[in-house]
Amino acid sequence: MRGADQQLCGPWRSLKVVVAGGGTGGHLFPGIAVARAFSVRNAHSRILFVGAGRPFEKEALAHAGYPQRTIAVEGIKGRGLWARTRAVMKIPGALFRSAGVLADVGADLVVGVGGYAAGPVALAAWLKCIPVVLCEQNTVPGITNRMLFPMAKRIYVSFENTRGKIDPSKKRITGNPVRQQILDLSTVEKRRNSKFTILVVGGSQGAHAINLAVMDALPCLRRREKIRIIHQTGAADRERVAEAYEKNGIDAEVKAFFHDMASRYGRADLVVCRAGATTVAELTALGKAALFIPYPFAADNHQELNARALVDQGAAQMVLERDLTGADLARRIDRLAASPDRLTAMACRSNMLGKPDAARTIVDDCYQLLENQACI
Repeated sequence: MRGADQQLCGPWRSLKVVVAGGGTGGHLFPGIAVARAFSVRNAHSRILFVGAGRPFEKEALAHAGYPQRTIAVEGIKGRGLWARTRAVMKIPGALFRSAGVLADVGADLVVGVGGYAAGPVALAAWLKCIPVVLCEQNTVPGITNRMLFPMAKRIYVSFENTRGKIDPSKKRITGNPVRQQILDLSTVEKRRNSKFTILVVGGSQGAHAINLAVMDALPCLRRREKIRIIHQTGAADRERVAEAYEKNGIDAEVKAFFHDMASRYGRADLVVCRAGATTVAELTALGKAALFIPYPFAADNHQELNARALVDQGAAQMVLERDLTGADLARRIDRLAASPDRLTAMACRSNMLGKPDAARTIVDDCYQLLENQACI
């Protein structure tokens, strides 16, 4: 530990924390949730994100109010020979850059949230004897986290049945951290006698297959006048989807991206969505019924496995993308809209699976880890 502040043991002292990784909302948003929990614990703590600097990362972190430093790094899995070779050649530079960032910050702790950018930062921290902890959001750990497991002091998992060779002494079942604004602002009261509201969301970039299926489903819905749909389409499909709702006379709010997802979740009776780990965590923390359409090309098929964990508990339904049609989607929506008791039961079971205190639990354990190290 470095500096006068780091000489003190205790669960309230300020820390210098580096959150490494990102790339997608599924990795970045849990990191933001943990960062906020550190700031709540001690407002003088300094949080820095280190990632590849994708436009989505920059926008999300600017919106959340956290600084970011970038490293030149690329993913390896699923790429061609030349792309893999180029990515490997960037690792030494990324490792050197990461070590410099950690030294500049005087980091007390590195929190890896997944994504290839977490690799060089966590490795540099391990070489510098800075404690590394990892957040694994999915039932099937990503390749970066699997490589980092031996270096980590703690591995925080979202599911009890998380796969992989994880040292039981390091493993903590905490759930996946959910952004506080989702928890704080999700209590929007639904007006009595308001329409049955469906939230359709395909992730931060939208989901083209879901957008197409919804457009095909609209003419087949039986009670269109009693349904309202809130639809996050991604930029590419926004205009087409909006025109489809207008053509079919369905009340809808259509945007490429919603920054205030909390209020949309709060109004939803049913969520039609992918099954990324962050989406699953948000739905269970809020107790929302879901119809999952897992992304079929997710690494190691982790989205289907994420969804199945809820389906097996009666908290959600699932349809695989290969079986997805507009007519079938319309039938499923009509049946759920006409079965409020069934929908309520799904929502209750979803809520029972939620872990809304995941970020705070992780921060508590990080402080305990550092206190034990400092006071030995």
